[in-house]
Amino acid sequence: MRKVFPDAREALAGLLRDGMTIMSGGFGLCGIPAVLIEAVRESGVKDLTVVSNNAGIDGVGLGVLLDTRQIRKMVSSYVGENATFAKQYLAGELEIEFNPQGTLAERIRAGGAGIPAFFTKTGVGTEVAKGKPTQEFDGETFVMERGLFADLALVHAYMADHEGNLAYRRTARNFNPIMATAAKVTVAQVEHLVRPGEIDPDHIITPGVFVKRMVALPAGYDKRIEQRTVRKREPAAAGGVA
Repeated sequence: MRKVFPDAREALAGLLRDGMTIMSGGFGLCGIPAVLIEAVRESGVKDLTVVSNNAGIDGVGLGVLLDTRQIRKMVSSYVGENATFAKQYLAGELEIEFNPQGTLAERIRAGGAGIPAFFTKTGVGTEVAKGKPTQEFDGETFVMERGLFADLALVHAYMADHEGNLAYRRTARNFNPIMATAAKVTVAQVEHLVRPGEIDPDHIITPGVFVKRMVALPAGYDKRIEQRTVRKREPAAAGGVA
């Protein structure tokens, strides 16, 4: 089965529809499937439910889908870097389901493992647990959380072979691997596409059985930095020697 497509638009052809649930990988702007997100924007689909740790920033990542009001609901943990998100939410134009970060990760992992629900202590007695079933175990109260499973998962990988085996790099391993297992269809954008057998098997995190389609990123793909923090330069010593 052909898994590699010439561009993001073709990789998503026939998969997008109004009202669907999409998982979007990455952490902050690190490891986000930005090219695939842009193709979703261009498709014009609307009323989307998007599961993502973050909501991007204004005009970048999922921020472009907020700009066009294609997202109806976000299932997220941290969205504090996006002013458009805050404005739409406070105006009642966007629904949000907040999750503690670990709970969100476990909900996605559970969905991929076929686990419909689990119990956790995190959030008990807070707004997070409001309306959810609770159960006592060993004298302590736990809240029930449902697993998450999407129609489509969009992920970013550092390297992939033509069979769809994926390897991730550093922080980009946040959320991408578990989301790749938790959807009916997973589409990956990859930085380096190689032949089968060229990836060390010990480095493969997502087996190709989970990945249906891929698109190779162009050389020089721009990786945005959410917040750049640098230390001040020390004044040069006499004679220009540091």
